[in-house]
Amino acid sequence: MQVAPSILSADFGRLNEEVKAVCDGGCDLVHVDVMDGHFVPNLTIGPVVVKSVAKVSTKPLDIHLMVENNTFFVELFAPLRPKYLSFHLEEEKHPHRLIQKIRDYGISPAIVLNPHSRSEELEYLINDLDMVLLMSVNPGFGGQKFISSVIEKAARLKDLILQKNSSALIEVDGGVNDKNVKRLKDAGVDIVVAGSYIYGSGDYDKAIKSLQV
Repeated sequence: MQVAPSILSADFGRLNEEVKAVCDGGCDLVHVDVMDGHFVPNLTIGPVVVKSVAKVSTKPLDIHLMVENNTFFVELFAPLRPKYLSFHLEEEKHPHRLIQKIRDYGISPAIVLNPHSRSEELEYLINDLDMVLLMSVNPGFGGQKFISSVIEKAARLKDLILQKNSSALIEVDGGVNDKNVKRLKDAGVDIVVAGSYIYGSGDYDKAIKSLQV
């Protein structure tokens, strides 16, 4: 299981040190939540701060856009060259076009599904994606309770990926901890995002390793 600590739960007064700490602790990706205050009721960080994060991170960035006007934000963050750039299907009228735009930047495109959205909606998109991010909380804030129905959704998505012979990975974000990570892996999940579980642990190395099942 790959682990992507979410810096949403980091101490922003020590952000550079917090990013270095999880990289040194053995994480696989650094997850960056970008919120615009419209698509979700929260505001987070812009490209200037993320550029600083990219400079100190020794692991690839995984940028999750929770925004309206996806194309504008893709163009804003693409110059930072993250490994993954994901957008919400619920907010995009022309997903094929945006997927290609992201790939044209040399970035792996990913789509995010909110807890209520069905994995079957990706049937005609899955072969164009490198990753699907399933939200296991309602997006907008860290520290929320895990929505267990995502396990069944992940298993159904894995079946779709195999049926379509897609190489897309499955990522889950929200309420992930050492108690549910094994069930997620058994359902076919490849990457977990963890914020408060890691940054609230007091021992980042141990918390990261406990998720790498």
